Parts: sequence; structure tokens; C-alpha cells
Amino acid sequence: MGMSSGGGGDNELNAEINVTPLVDVMLVLLIIFMITAPMMNTGVDIDLPAVTAQNIEDPEGKLVMSISADQKLRLGGTAITWTELEVKLKSNERVQRESQLYIEADKNLPYAVVITAMAVAKTAGVTKVMMLTEPTDTLQLSELDQNKQP
Repeated sequence: MGMSSGGGGDNELNAEINVTPLVDVMLVLLIIFMITAPMMNTGVDIDLPAVTAQNIEDPEGKLVMSISADQKLRLGGTAITWTELEVKLKSNERVQRESQLYIEADKNLPYAVVITAMAVAKTAGVTKVMMLTEPTDTLQLSELDQNKQP
């Protein structure tokens, strides 16, 4: 008495790949990435250009907020005060349309002054803040060491 496997006597091997475990792993990875991706967008959204960056061509011109060494503000070439900065940014047509602002600050300003200006801009609806730098061929690291304060 012999048992037959129903294959007509030929022992054929099944050469098909079982993709179920692969699909399960891919779905788990997809869920992990969907959960962790929003958590990676923390902090301040700032595009800081490198010192050796090329010039940005903008035919309309950029909206630039300048902060001088004596902490005086200029928005698009017009002198403004710190108290009217948020109102001027909220009422500015380019800020409302593009939601971006270029900041040009003196290199000897305290960090807190620049961060305060960025925070006011963020409150006024600016979503993209870019820092302008003076283009040079090489970064002078020795110059930074000389400016170190004790």
C-alpha cells in the first residue's frame, strides 16, 4: 500500500518565493517611518548658507532685514524700531506671499539679538529665515581663534 501525493508520481519542487514575510517586514518598516518622520522636524527652520556659498540670483530682489553693530534695524532699506518690527513684517506684502526673510547681521552682535529678531519674524508669519554672509574664498579659522574671548 503506497500513498500518492496526487502529483501523478513526479516529485516536483515548488520554486515560488513566499513573499508574505517580506510584505510583513515592509509594512512594519513603513509604520515605523510614518511615526518617526514627524518627530524629526524639531527646532528652528533655518537655512544657514556656507561662507563659501555662491551668490543667489533673485530678479525681484530679496527682502532683507539688516541689524547693525549698534542694534539698529532696517527692513528693505527703511529704518524701523524693534517695537514696530512685528507689525511691519505682518503688513509686508512679500512676507505674506513668500513667508521668507533674509537677515544680514553684524558679526560682532550678541547671539541673543539675532535670535530675538528671528523669533519676532517667526511670530509675524515668516517660515523661512536665511542668514546672509559676506562671500570669501576660504574660511579664516585663525581669525576666529584670535577673536576668542577669555
